[in-house]
Amino acid sequence: MKNFKTLFTLAVILLFGFSNAQKIGVIDTQYILDKMPQYKEAEARLNSQIDTWEQDIKALQSQYEQKKSAFESEKVLLIGDQLKLREKEVADLEKSIQTTLSLRFGKTGEINQLRANLVEPFEDQIWNAVKTMSEKNGLGIVLDKNSHVNVVFLQPRYDYTDKVLTILLKGTEKEKEKKTNKK
Repeated sequence: MKNFKTLFTLAVILLFGFSNAQKIGVIDTQYILDKMPQYKEAEARLNSQIDTWEQDIKALQSQYEQKKSAFESEKVLLIGDQLKLREKEVADLEKSIQTTLSLRFGKTGEINQLRANLVEPFEDQIWNAVKTMSEKNGLGIVLDKNSHVNVVFLQPRYDYTDKVLTILLKGTEKEKEKKTNKK
């Protein structure tokens, strides 16, 4: 019975699909992003910021290791308030490292916000180019190879990545011309 329902559903989908045939195209957004010089520049700035943050974290960790080591070796000589103060310094430094890691690299950290800010303008540009290209080519559906949709086989004539890239690059050239004409 279950197989019959599955076959019936598949048959209805196929009949509906043939009567309302939609042209489908596929693009590769990662390939497009890799070909956009502005994206590469923005990505380089992001990577530079990440490197700076990683160096800051390493410096904090080094400072923590030194303080912890010094505290462990002097622990027997310290008494009362001195012991509590040094313990607190080490604990505060450790807490500072954890807080910094969370703020910069956590789920809602600065790195995720920067990545979102980096990618969003390019996604908008790609969306507009895909819309233009799909209207020109009469496509009803455009899939992205890099999304969670599995494209098992694709004939090259249905891959519209280069057409979208051409639209995007023409838009970039027009922006450059406007800037040079203003000067």
